[in-house]
Amino acid sequence: MEWQWVLLLFFGSFIVLFIAGIPFAFCFLILNIGGVFLFWGGQAGLNQLATSFFASIGTFTLVPVPLFILMGDVMFRSKLAPNMINALDKWIGRVPGRLSLLAVGGGTVFAALSGSSIAGVCLLGSTLGPEMEKKGYKKSMIFGPILGSGGLATLIPPSGLAVLLASIAEISIARTLMAIIIPGILLAGLFAAYIILRCHFQPSLAPSYNVTPTSLREKIRLTAKYILPLSFIVFLVIGLIFLGIASPTEASALGALGTFALTAVYKQLNWKMVKESISSTVEITVMVFMIILGAKVFAQILAFTGVSQGMVRAALGLSVHPIFIIIIMQVVVLFLGAFMEVVSIMMLTMPIFIPVVLRLNFDPVWFATIIMVNVEVAMISPPFGTSLFAMKGVASPDTTMGDIWMASFPFMGLFIIAMGLIMVFPQLALWLPGITG
Repeated sequence: MEWQWVLLLFFGSFIVLFIAGIPFAFCFLILNIGGVFLFWGGQAGLNQLATSFFASIGTFTLVPVPLFILMGDVMFRSKLAPNMINALDKWIGRVPGRLSLLAVGGGTVFAALSGSSIAGVCLLGSTLGPEMEKKGYKKSMIFGPILGSGGLATLIPPSGLAVLLASIAEISIARTLMAIIIPGILLAGLFAAYIILRCHFQPSLAPSYNVTPTSLREKIRLTAKYILPLSFIVFLVIGLIFLGIASPTEASALGALGTFALTAVYKQLNWKMVKESISSTVEITVMVFMIILGAKVFAQILAFTGVSQGMVRAALGLSVHPIFIIIIMQVVVLFLGAFMEVVSIMMLTMPIFIPVVLRLNFDPVWFATIIMVNVEVAMISPPFGTSLFAMKGVASPDTTMGDIWMASFPFMGLFIIAMGLIMVFPQLALWLPGITG
């Protein structure tokens, strides 16, 4: 069977299963079983499928996934972030869009402690949203910064999504974690610049208000109490990997241990929180591992049937510059992002994209970094972006989904600008991995 027909058979079957309401991970499981039975020799293929399943997830390189999830869940449930945001608030002067900038700053710091965009949106929305409304901020300047800043959680380590992407693409997890740091900081800078400029020219979006002066001594005290201890967690995860002292697996274990220790120091550690965090982590990890094994076997079937090689030949046969092929891939991901959640997009596209990227001689870590930024657009893309629904859940009762959609568009544009900058200046993604120990 020609590779085009095999590809059409897989995607046609997937669409039928998806429309039937079968969960995404199980759609791929059914497709994998059918594909293995059809192309790998019946019963013998099913035996090989079991071996492939075990090989996909039976590796220590995936340990950071549950540990990063656990870190974020504990940090969210321990209520340490509101104190951190209050300490940051003391340092921000009377500038245009002050509370929106606080959302960006708080989201950036929280991103270095948690890998969950939804947790970031919920935290910022419930903590800053009511205060922003009380100060007369327009909805576009409330929801937009919160949605954008919440998305930084998967772009600044610890990021379970980055580990998942690296695993599916079979590239270095450590290099991928290092590569997404500068783009995450770049996006925070773009958000801040946009907020200041827009509020400068449209002051009605974020009315100014009197800020109670805080002494330098008080600022330093709050910073030492609520921000510096959190930087210790950041060092355990990012610093140790950067210095080459620990692998991502070891750093994630130390980060999780440090998170529990810090929670205990702040007297927020209790059995109820530990039980809920572990239970939530197990549920999410099972889902993620189902997706990983599905994606790995799917990639093997595509390679065995010649689909991967056929896609590579087709891409190399196009009479366009290779960068345009990369752009086409990003457009596909942007389109899928309006209808699917990010893990499903990775699972569907990466087994097809990565062989093409390698044959075009692009650095796969650079490509993975662009994809990481792109899938964050998916999380705030109308109509089905998951962060949009999280924002609706913590917004005031009079907020409509239309309000949230309209607020998300400028920040979607900023994410796309960041993708363009990474394409034009690859060292934004590759410099830090290049100097990592």
